[in-house]
Amino acid sequence: MLAQGKLDTLLNRFADIEHRLSSNPDAATYVRLSREYAEIEPLVRAVQALRKAEEELAGAEAMIVEASSDREMRELAEAERDDLTEKVAALTQAVRVGLLPKDSADKNDAILEVRAGTGGDEAALFAGDLFRMYQRFADLRGWKVEVLSASEGEVGGFKEVIASVTGENVFARLKFESGVHRVQRVPETESGGRIHTSAATVAVLPQAEEVDVEIVEADLRIDTYRASGAGGQHVNTTDSAVRITHMPTGIVVAVQDERSQHKNKARALQLLRARIYDAQREKLAGERTEARRLQVGSGDRSERIRTYNFPQGRVTDHRIGLTLYKLEQILSGEALDEIIEPLTVDHQATLMAAEEM
Repeated sequence: MLAQGKLDTLLNRFADIEHRLSSNPDAATYVRLSREYAEIEPLVRAVQALRKAEEELAGAEAMIVEASSDREMRELAEAERDDLTEKVAALTQAVRVGLLPKDSADKNDAILEVRAGTGGDEAALFAGDLFRMYQRFADLRGWKVEVLSASEGEVGGFKEVIASVTGENVFARLKFESGVHRVQRVPETESGGRIHTSAATVAVLPQAEEVDVEIVEADLRIDTYRASGAGGQHVNTTDSAVRITHMPTGIVVAVQDERSQHKNKARALQLLRARIYDAQREKLAGERTEARRLQVGSGDRSERIRTYNFPQGRVTDHRIGLTLYKLEQILSGEALDEIIEPLTVDHQATLMAAEEM
């Protein structure tokens, strides 16, 4: 059952915001109220639609009683009641989801980190496959992917690649990708045709704004050094690579991809801010044992979350027991949402169950 008092409070707050927006507030207040308006409007519309449907359902049920002697009229009213019952159930579910606690980072952009795990060259190739999957998934959604740092594998792929992903609700869609991804296939380097198992680790961090994480210059140790290159004219002849150590937390980041020291420092600070923000969120989650219990899986990036089996053409997400025989479509980014959406729904269902306890 929905708490009607909570819904009344929401509707009253929405009406108050509408009134204040129409009364020419100062610029700062207008921006703040507009942001809150945009955040709660979808839920308010769902509540309004629900209450209207409930009124119509009550009317249909009353009509059934009144038309007890008129068979044709009663059948029409019963059909309308059945339709409205389904509508009320769907709207009730939408409102329940809308009332769930929000992750404040869901609307943030993200830092995507993919690293080769066990498996040598094959693991690096698989890390490259995963990164391309996320690139294509981002392209399909109109997001922008910018590589911040990359270390290529000896035969292709990546030992490590770190990228910034910007767009609408990026972290909300990608946050359940963190963990160990396992691949089972015959490597190109395998002459005997044996199936090998390799792994890559994915980490998705919410990007932090300066207001989210304050970095004090005095807390940083910044080292510059000569970036390693591919040889010849590509060898960096200046100390453009940047390593930043955040002394209070011990977090270290290093970026050397750009030839400009200034650009590398800016990227390093962006990455550092995201890692500090993520560490703060992890600490908070650790303190809130209930919140940690509600995460999909444990949230531990050492946890094996998914297997990509090439011989069978299947992908299995172990957290929710979902298996899809769409390996090519998933790795192309086209069907990745068919895994992400059930993970999101499962997370919402877990939150709902906790709310009812």
